[in-house]
Amino acid sequence: MDLDTAINERRSIRGFTDKPIPKELLEEIIALANRAPSSMNTQPWHLHVLTGEPLEQVRKGNTERMLAGVKPTRDIEDYAEYEGVHRERQIEIAVQLFEKMGIERGDKEKRQDWVMRGFRQFDAPVSIVVCFDRALLNNTIAHFDTGAMTNSLVLAAWARGVGAVINGQGIMQSPVVREVANIPEDQIILTCVALGWPDEDFVANSVISRRRPISNTTRFLGFDD
Repeated sequence: MDLDTAINERRSIRGFTDKPIPKELLEEIIALANRAPSSMNTQPWHLHVLTGEPLEQVRKGNTERMLAGVKPTRDIEDYAEYEGVHRERQIEIAVQLFEKMGIERGDKEKRQDWVMRGFRQFDAPVSIVVCFDRALLNNTIAHFDTGAMTNSLVLAAWARGVGAVINGQGIMQSPVVREVANIPEDQIILTCVALGWPDEDFVANSVISRRRPISNTTRFLGFDD
C-alpha cells in the first residue's frame, strides 16, 4: 500500500478479531514508525507492547477502578472539556459511531457499554503503551515528537492490514498500566494504541471521520494566484 492510500483509507478500528498478531510483524511496524522525525533527533519515545495475560490484567484493573468511581490518574495533565467547535467535532464523531451501532440517545446501558469498551482497549489483542522520557515532561516538543511517532505507527500498521485506534481511555488508570507492564518511573505514560486485525462485521469500523477542507485550515502567502 502506498503512503497516499494508507493516509486516505485509514480509519480508527474499534472492533477486532481474536487472531493474534505475530511478534515479527509488530517489530516490522515499530521499526518503520521509529523512523518518525523528532526535534534534534532526540527520539524521546518508548513503547511497551502488551498481549495475553499482561493485557488482560491492565483491562481488568482499568475497568474495575473506573467502575468503582476511582478518579482517572494520568501522568500528563488531562485536557479540560472541549468547548465550541472542538466540542462540536467531538459530538459529530460520537453521533456517527452511535448511529452505526444503533445506540439511541437515551439508551444509557448501551452508551455505558461503549465507554467501557474504550477502557478495555476495545478488546484488541495487542496494546502498545506509548511513553516518553520523564526528563522532557515540561518540553512540549517531546509530546509533539511522540505524537509523530504514534501517527507513523498507526499508518505502518494500516499499510499491513492491521487496524488501530489511539486510545487514551486505555491508560486512564496509569498506575495499573505502570505496575503490570513494569514501566520505569523515568518514563511518562502518554497514551496507548490498540491494535488487531479488523473485524469486518463490526459496523463501527466503517465509520470515517469527516475532515474540514484545507481552505478552512490553511493560508498560502507569497504565491502567485
